[in-house]
Amino acid sequence: MGARGAPSRRRQAGRRLRYLPTGSFPFLLLLLLLCIQLGGGQKKKENLLAEKVEQLMEWSSRRSIFRMNGDKFRKFIKAPPRNYSMIVMFTALQPQRQCSVCRQANEEYQILANSWRYSSAFCNKLFFSMVDYDEGTDVFQQLNMNSAPTFMHFPPKGRPKRADTFDLQRIGFAAEQLAKWIADRTDVHIRVFRPPNYSGTIALALLVSLVGGLLYLRRNNLEFIYNKTGWAMVSLCIVFAMTSGQMWNHIRGPPYAHKNPHNGQVSYIHGSSQAQFVAESHIILVLNAAITMGMVLLNEAATSKGDVGKRRIICLVGLGLVVFFFSFLLSIFRSKYHGYPYSFLI
Repeated sequence: MGARGAPSRRRQAGRRLRYLPTGSFPFLLLLLLLCIQLGGGQKKKENLLAEKVEQLMEWSSRRSIFRMNGDKFRKFIKAPPRNYSMIVMFTALQPQRQCSVCRQANEEYQILANSWRYSSAFCNKLFFSMVDYDEGTDVFQQLNMNSAPTFMHFPPKGRPKRADTFDLQRIGFAAEQLAKWIADRTDVHIRVFRPPNYSGTIALALLVSLVGGLLYLRRNNLEFIYNKTGWAMVSLCIVFAMTSGQMWNHIRGPPYAHKNPHNGQVSYIHGSSQAQFVAESHIILVLNAAITMGMVLLNEAATSKGDVGKRRIICLVGLGLVVFFFSFLLSIFRSKYHGYPYSFLI
């Protein structure tokens, strides 16, 4: 029975094979090859991504901001696969470019990157890099970028959106503002740690020592403390500093001026109504002081009882200061479209 049963089973298997369609074998073979190819491609992508992340982590271990040329930019930022966010500062730090704003922004960017590199939350999901114009001119051309410095966020997937470009002209480039922008784009919160700066403490100590020494030397004659003119000058200096936007500069950290990298033209007045340069606040301070001086001279010419000719000269000088500098101030105010982010005209 066993000998006769074996051939019958072989005949039944042969019948089942004959019933399969003749075109199924190439299809099954093609499907098998496709699965093998997809699996191999996925493994290749995973290996490539692991190599890229390993290389970026190695660079980050040596310095918090690594410089990139065109080839590195295309390999680690533009080309997939990528599962990390990249913050890139496009700048021009070479001395011949004479970009003082780039150097100031680089200092803040360095503080931010160091704060992330040495924090307990540091991981391989966020990296900081830099592309200098003289090292990656092709990158600037590829992105149609004509100004520096510029900060951009390249997300793990997809192309950067409009919000992935940091609004430096409006917000400034302080490390705290950059950290807030990064948190909005990546959900990575960076606590900024600034290196200790004792210049303010030393300046305050010197001022207190100077005032204390002056009071000690004049301890027998302190009538100058009751001098109204002196206190008026001190009050005016504080008013000029506040109305010129010094507090806004301290909060926002704007650049001193802006130099166009193409034609070298330096702008001291910001065109937007939501921002300003540090040099712009200095100009406003001088103009306000000149107008105030003109008003004081006009008041002196009207109230004094000296020589008529001298009073007339004082009046003309005061009127000239008021008219000239106020017209200059008004022209700057009109160029700001909707005015300044602070109020200097009362």
